[in-house]
Amino acid sequence: MAEAISTAFERGDHLLVQAGTGTGKSLGYLAPALAHLAENPQSRVVVATATLALQAQLANSDIPAAVKAASTVTGRTITSAVLKGRSNYVCLLRAREGQDGGQSTLLGGGELAERLRESAADATSVLGAEVVALREWAEEEASDGGLADRDDAPTHTPAAWAQVSVPVRECLGAAQCPFGAECFVERSRDIARVSQLVVTNHALLAIDAMHGGTALPEHDLLVIDEAHELVSRVTGAASHELSPQQVERVAKRCLPWLDDDLGLEFLETADTLRSALDAAPVERVTDPDGELALTLQLIREVSRRAVSALGGGDDDSDKKQASAAAKEVLDVADQMASMKPTDVVWVSERERFGRWLVVAPLDVALLMRDKIFAETPAVLTSATLKLGGEFETVARSVGLWRDERLDGRDDEPDEDAVGWRALDVGSPFDYSSQGILYVARHLPPPGRDGIGAEALAEVAELLWAADGRTLGLFASQRNAEAAARHCREELPDKTILCQGDAQLSELTRRFIADPQASLFGTLSLWQGVDVPGDTCQLVIIDKIPFPRPDEPLLQARQRAVAEAGGNGFMAVAAAHAALLLAQGSGRLIRRTTDRGVVAVLDPRLRTARYGGYLRSSMPPFWSTTDREVAVAALRRLAQAASAQTG
Repeated sequence: MAEAISTAFERGDHLLVQAGTGTGKSLGYLAPALAHLAENPQSRVVVATATLALQAQLANSDIPAAVKAASTVTGRTITSAVLKGRSNYVCLLRAREGQDGGQSTLLGGGELAERLRESAADATSVLGAEVVALREWAEEEASDGGLADRDDAPTHTPAAWAQVSVPVRECLGAAQCPFGAECFVERSRDIARVSQLVVTNHALLAIDAMHGGTALPEHDLLVIDEAHELVSRVTGAASHELSPQQVERVAKRCLPWLDDDLGLEFLETADTLRSALDAAPVERVTDPDGELALTLQLIREVSRRAVSALGGGDDDSDKKQASAAAKEVLDVADQMASMKPTDVVWVSERERFGRWLVVAPLDVALLMRDKIFAETPAVLTSATLKLGGEFETVARSVGLWRDERLDGRDDEPDEDAVGWRALDVGSPFDYSSQGILYVARHLPPPGRDGIGAEALAEVAELLWAADGRTLGLFASQRNAEAAARHCREELPDKTILCQGDAQLSELTRRFIADPQASLFGTLSLWQGVDVPGDTCQLVIIDKIPFPRPDEPLLQARQRAVAEAGGNGFMAVAAAHAALLLAQGSGRLIRRTTDRGVVAVLDPRLRTARYGGYLRSSMPPFWSTTDREVAVAALRRLAQAASAQTG
């Protein structure tokens, strides 16, 4: 892997590297990156990860170790920095002057600050105490030259952090902010600008692409870790939401500077949006003359007048931030009302928050091709880049595609093609001897009414055979809860943990601490749990994780592929399922001594035409459809584990 990346850096190629769990892929790309920087000290390499957790691991563990080793070999010490989005740092203006960030209703900055001081003195006010603690900590960071990064902050809730941080749109900018000279964000960017290796995340990479390279320092080479997440993270960064609560909150922030008629009109648009959403189906919005479209046009017109009324050279920071919030409402409403064919607008709903509108790009491949990969050679790496046994699906999704003239035709060159190479470096694990893939072919296909009785019975029997030690990955929270209830009734002596019973971090800790416990959950467990050893000897997957058929964005993407002459189902739905199956089944084997069974209770993995494509995306376990074989293997593993701990 290191050799291939080093060659790609020298040639200026794009390279996709699949590096299985246990490969040590972070060192696989850090070694050639540091070697390149040692030879080219004026160069800069950016490493982008999907999660803040991996960003922290790189910054606190992998990079210091690699830099030390590189220094020993090359005699040069490479400088490094971590760069995060603005909302991950304390805003000194908000912390010192008490802007409310839109969290309160009509409290001004000074009044909010006084309330917080009063509530901090009252032990019953957790929020007030947290905010005061965050402000005191920020002042210490400011005086000590720190960065006031959220990961290093005192214990706090999201609501408390919102009182000391600022959304991007509401930042006044260093030139206009009274505390611009001390700004933590600017300080972090200054450090990054003089560092050779900069670690950031996919979202900030996307923001940099969308805003003309203003978020990241100039760089010569790019490494994208956890690259299987890139499309969803870029899509998320390019998406926007609009809710009645948001419009109402922004309108209230603007009231002090609007005349009564305009202020009331702005407030009333929130009720108009709420009524239109209540009357609309929870699906994609496509009618430019429908009630929702007309409501968006109204919000656009009223918010434009509000922004105009708030304009001017006033130095009032509260007013400037209110104006920025109103401008965001204007821009989002305008984008949604325009209903461009390149955007997807839909109604979303949650039980606690009601309904709101979302707009997302139909496709982000062109954005990534033109703004990320056009000029900068990039290495994309992950444990799961091959879907259906090949790299093409992932490559195309991120904007990389080869010139199709390679088949010998005499057509004109494909000017949009972007050359790339790929490498699968394999895995240190012997999956065929360490794991079994059991597909319950005898079960009926899963229905829309939740997990069936036969599947529940299968879960209980497998869990009994494994003596607990089970990670259950379910298609929905309802299925996970139903399986937990059933297993608790059938196996009352077993500890069954279910997502939602407590914080996921607490459930994971308990799962690891008790080798015979089982943990059931949904999507966050498919990708976010790393439990090597006897604690996890059985992974149950109840259903092929296709996206919901009513999910508007994926539906629209599927339709776009079909209209272009492709297979929308395979390109979107099957690829989505293949990626999650690869990630989910990858939870089983995390080190060379692990053994176990992945049990898929969806017979379509064996019987459907697309089953082979999905199976080829999973680790190459030894495969069976015989339940007794799987049960016997689990019993042997459970007995061996009990003997070791006995």
